[in-house]
Amino acid sequence: MFEGFESEVVRLQESSAFVRHGGEGPPVVLLHGHPRTSATWHRVAPRLVERGFTVVCPDLRGYGRSRGPAFTADHAGYAKRAVAQDVVAVMRHLGHERFMLAGHDRGGAVALRLVLDHPEAVRRVALIDCLPISEHLSRITAKFATQWWHWFFFAQPDVPERVINADPDSWYHGDPKSMGQENHDEWRAATRNPDVVRAMLEDYRAGLTIDRRHEEADRAAGTRITCPALALWSLRDDLEDLYGDPLKIWADWAPDVTGHGIDAGHHVAEQSPEALTSSLATFFTP
Repeated sequence: MFEGFESEVVRLQESSAFVRHGGEGPPVVLLHGHPRTSATWHRVAPRLVERGFTVVCPDLRGYGRSRGPAFTADHAGYAKRAVAQDVVAVMRHLGHERFMLAGHDRGGAVALRLVLDHPEAVRRVALIDCLPISEHLSRITAKFATQWWHWFFFAQPDVPERVINADPDSWYHGDPKSMGQENHDEWRAATRNPDVVRAMLEDYRAGLTIDRRHEEADRAAGTRITCPALALWSLRDDLEDLYGDPLKIWADWAPDVTGHGIDAGHHVAEQSPEALTSSLATFFTP
């Protein structure tokens, strides 16, 4: 994977970030979702390099080989605001003050927080298979709670750790043929690490508490995405089924938003890398 890329661990103030980076040209950051690592981009990142970009793929705080601070009752150490600050710090470490940004799933929530907190740093943002967390929570139905029950299970204290760590291979499912063997092996090693499992749960616990409050404060203050935004969603996932056209929701957050669906299941970077690369490269080339 990632032939020609460099990898390093960047030591930050209260965390450390494992990051892969390669290529030459305008910088693009790719943020993965749950429960993946930066390896999920192994079919997209090289294609973007071929299209003339510098590509940076970090593991989110606590995921994969990145590490965060001690866990606290308020979950602030794993809030999207803290993770977004990690990404900005990593990019400055690599010499990039401004960059393009794409986030998938939980990485999309981080991307949203980053572009709201650090608008000067982001030229363009792509938001993939995600909506603002507060928008999900304001639309809770029995269908949502049934299909996305893991959000609320993960929020419970102590229990999900015991359940998942008792047999992580049964809890997390992945196909090495569709994922790619090396990507699968890296992801499997991460999900077998109890510290990673706890950090991933803290991501969700923060989502239902401190992250939601941050987003609601933004809405009340009228804070919106000021750069061009692209919303993408997987046609074989359930986002459109639950909410209809995601662009109508994103339009309340981003005045300059466009987007479309991609024929893929949820893990679009692994399943439809050509289509995703084409959409991102076109959008990131004004």
